[in-house]
Amino acid sequence: QVQLTESGGGLVQPGGSLRLSCAASANDFEWYTMGWYRRAPGNKRELIATITRGGATYYADSVKGRFTISRDNAKKTLSLQMNNLQPEDAAAYYCNKDYRVWNWGRGTQVTVSS
Repeated sequence: QVQLTESGGGLVQPGGSLRLSCAASANDFEWYTMGWYRRAPGNKRELIATITRGGATYYADSVKGRFTISRDNAKKTLSLQMNNLQPEDAAAYYCNKDYRVWNWGRGTQVTVSS
């Protein structure tokens, strides 16, 4: 059973930055397109960024130009650099595959407030 462990969340002021990390226990991590998701209170979990094995990326319009997804296949880690954070970015953030997801990790909470 694959384990996903997200970290790096916290409290930041509007305009601030955070870098999230995800460690995956999957031996075949490098083969999958991976993504970052988030879920704000009262909302559904949404996919906000993906990265293929080869490094091609996709971003939701809401984060495009502010967030950068990256991966290290050798370390089986996924990262999300988040810049210019706004209150609407506050949510629990999760990593997973983009399709036929593994069991969800516990996520990491991002709070944006002055």
